[in-house]
Amino acid sequence: MIKITLPDGSIKEFESPISGLELAESISNNLKKQALAVELNGELKDLTTPITCNSTVKIVTAKDKAGLEILRHSCSHVMSEAVKELWPDVQVTIGPFIEDGFYYDFARKEPFTTEDFVKIEEKMKEIIARDEKIEREVVSRADAITLFNSRGENYKVEIIEDLPEDAEISLYRQGDYVDLCRGPHVPSTSKIGTAFKIMKVSGAYWRGDSNNEMLQRLYATAWADKKDLQEYLTKIEEAAKRDHRKLGREMDLFHFEPEYAPGAVFWHDKGYKIYRKLIEYMRNRQYHNGYEEVSTPRIMDRCLWETSGHWEKYGAHNYSGQTEDGKMFCIKPMNCPGGLLVYKQGQKSYRDLPLRMAEFGKVNRYEASGALMGLMRVREFTQDDAHIFCTPEQMEEECISTMKLIFDIYKDFGFENIKIYLSTRPEKRIGSDEIWDISEKSLAKALDSHGYQYEINEGEGAFYGPKLEFILKDAIGREWQCGTIQVDMNLPERFDISYIGEDGQKHQPVMLHRALFGSIERFLGILIEHHAGRLPLWLSPEQVVVAPVTSAFNDYATKVVEELRRNGLSAKTDLRNEKINYKVREHSLTKTPVIMVVGAKEEENNTVTIRRLGSEKQTVKPLNEAIQELVNEAQMPHLFE
Repeated sequence: MIKITLPDGSIKEFESPISGLELAESISNNLKKQALAVELNGELKDLTTPITCNSTVKIVTAKDKAGLEILRHSCSHVMSEAVKELWPDVQVTIGPFIEDGFYYDFARKEPFTTEDFVKIEEKMKEIIARDEKIEREVVSRADAITLFNSRGENYKVEIIEDLPEDAEISLYRQGDYVDLCRGPHVPSTSKIGTAFKIMKVSGAYWRGDSNNEMLQRLYATAWADKKDLQEYLTKIEEAAKRDHRKLGREMDLFHFEPEYAPGAVFWHDKGYKIYRKLIEYMRNRQYHNGYEEVSTPRIMDRCLWETSGHWEKYGAHNYSGQTEDGKMFCIKPMNCPGGLLVYKQGQKSYRDLPLRMAEFGKVNRYEASGALMGLMRVREFTQDDAHIFCTPEQMEEECISTMKLIFDIYKDFGFENIKIYLSTRPEKRIGSDEIWDISEKSLAKALDSHGYQYEINEGEGAFYGPKLEFILKDAIGREWQCGTIQVDMNLPERFDISYIGEDGQKHQPVMLHRALFGSIERFLGILIEHHAGRLPLWLSPEQVVVAPVTSAFNDYATKVVEELRRNGLSAKTDLRNEKINYKVREHSLTKTPVIMVVGAKEEENNTVTIRRLGSEKQTVKPLNEAIQELVNEAQMPHLFE
């Protein structure tokens, strides 16, 4: 008798082996229709996989994350089959699922066009309507090579030849199409449905190596149903409107020079004002939370990063060079060694701890040109970094107070939906398992003791310690990883730092690495997209524009601006000889939050007509009252806290 334990804890018994599909049917016909794969004792398998012994089983559907990923991977095979039917001479390479969809790389002489997208999609629908069975087959290395050689699929042959000698080689067949794949897949093409769309084409080097051939990568998305697809396409359309690169141009905030300084930001006046306000805000919050601020050199001896272990881990991504005296220097890729050297100046007592040391450190890391993306992925950026040195007994409380600060700060910027990941030890790391055990348990205890919900992110910690990652969800549902807290008991040992304890002996402090924005540049890009450029008044670089209806009221407009500035507001006049509606439209495009219009009545009554960004309504207020309201609204959050 085979006992199968279901997710709800119930047990079903069968006299002989049973497939996942048969199990689904035994539960309900509806589940049988929705079933895509099976999770057998924690492993994803095809629905046809026989269950031969007592097992824990879950039927996977498109409602599950794993089920949607399997659907997308199967859809990538259908797209590849469609391309092969339309253009038989094309060679296929790899086609994995990715977030929100999948891609497939093809070797084809002619470039794919948007007209080709339509042809491929129609052919995919034909294949899905044919309800082709998708079947797994395990073959020998020699047979697999023979098969793909006979089909002219040289890239597949290369993949097989590079596999370990003992690797199991599995193929998936659907109709006349066959592909090399580990699986699992849906049982037949009809299970995929038609909620898919090809999104774009781009170049991609074979195996990601620029020395190899350039292939064509077709990106597509696939969903459980048409409703989910439409929601996704709407989100993509909204994301395009919010693109910080587009808004950055319209608002005159920044630009890039790929030829002269790839991955580095050229800040314009208005963009640099926002940049400085973010630093001013964080500097204020840190001051009121017991931080001191330091600044360390941008260029230091490479040996510092060799000591820390960063060079071995990330050396290829560092900018370094040799000076005439033969010394190797490095433009700092992170701030940790500098902070450690500051700590080492002078003997520390347990009474000095915790020591919270903040630094707005500009760092440089080489990123491949293809990975650069506006403010979101750059080569030069400013970290709102801090290193907290504390005793082991203080570690948990410092983690908790830092988490509270993080949540409070994100709320000030309009982010209240925060997800936490606890990232544990990676395969390649420094330090003993004992130290890692202590570090990981301390973070988990801090989270558990204060009721924070979190997920484990296995193997994604820093090489020197586990970390907490804080994920923001923006206005259109996208997630962004920003803040981090990392527990480090390894670098203090490597740099031989200590404090004198109550017992008069030397002890090694714990070092917490902490970033709240993550990087000023990236956080600013996220903010622009979250608010669609309509930043809160306190953060806006240009808060008020005063526009006279005709030049006869230029003097009054100038007087209003002087009063606004006297009260600490960022304001300017628009005295151009243009119609007032034109001025309003133009300043709305640059996302100026407040436009004040003045004319004869306003001058006579010492009032202003106020128009807010995004509103058609206008209000008339006495100038003093309007200024006081704006001053209150424009105050930086927690300025005196």
